[in-house]
Amino acid sequence: MVTATETATGSSRGTVKWFNNAKGYGFIVADGSEEDMFAHYSAITMDGYKTLKAGQAVAFDTKAVENGTHAINISALEEHISQELAEEMS
Repeated sequence: MVTATETATGSSRGTVKWFNNAKGYGFIVADGSEEDMFAHYSAITMDGYKTLKAGQAVAFDTKAVENGTHAINISALEEHISQELAEEMS
């Protein structure tokens, strides 16, 4: 269920600023924005080991929280686009 503080699935695009695998979190900057959004490994929607790399293009939703904005439902953009193309072709 999407609430007033969340956007639709994958509606935002951005770039991973940095991600610390040992700590399991990092930050994403949305395209056209300077705001850092917190990204936790549990919000990554990939199979297997959930990690992000600095400079990686991602699609994500946002959720407003008391101390800023969190990125949720994070997926690698190239993976996200591939899934969309596969759905269109089927």
